[in-house]
Amino acid sequence: MPVFFVPPQCITPPTISITGDLLHHLRDSLRITIGETLWFGDGQGTRYRAEITDVSKRTVTARILETAQKPPRCRPRLILGQSLLKGEKMDWVIQKATELGVSEIVPIESRHSVVHLKADRLDNQLTRWQRIALEAAQQSEQWRVPAITLPQSLSTLLASRASTISLMLAERREGKSLQTVELPQDVTSSLLILIGPEGGWNKDEIEVAEQVKAVPITLGQQILRAETAAIAAISILQSRLGQLG
Repeated sequence: MPVFFVPPQCITPPTISITGDLLHHLRDSLRITIGETLWFGDGQGTRYRAEITDVSKRTVTARILETAQKPPRCRPRLILGQSLLKGEKMDWVIQKATELGVSEIVPIESRHSVVHLKADRLDNQLTRWQRIALEAAQQSEQWRVPAITLPQSLSTLLASRASTISLMLAERREGKSLQTVELPQDVTSSLLILIGPEGGWNKDEIEVAEQVKAVPITLGQQILRAETAAIAAISILQSRLGQLG
């Protein structure tokens, strides 16, 4: 059963009040009825098992039966820096990266990105990505929805994450294997995996990454599509970090 996220302000123990899109989904799509039990999350690490007590046009009300807290983090946070991809590929990467448990997704405006978002489209696009991440987090029973930032250049991203260990995936370059590269063990650490666009990283971007000592990594001899490389890299890292398998 998915964990449905509701804004914290809608949770006033012993009740939860559901409105908006989730109300319509529960009432019209899932056709919930009084007496059903569902899990709800506040997106901040707390879940509530609650019994539906009222269904109306304006709200669904549930009575909290049980509360659960997210277990303490025992692994570094994994952050995906994904260069903007065309069409639905970016949506797909956000969905799958969320299912695999990344903590944050940073869209990168790479020099070779086919897509360059216009300023007047940013808010709508970010809202779309956040909705995709929310739905994926619910389906995969995550405790939190990954944060998605506004698109930024690679240099801006790396400058803002000076204390973060960064791994850069780049095709046709010598690099360490994702299976053997040293990973941080401190639970307070963060690990940033950088994935290029369809056209690959620009030479200047590679130099910027080298200047901050980002570690070049490889997935082997195969040249994967950008969206495939992202999910393959996340899967390997999450497995090594003890989050998969």
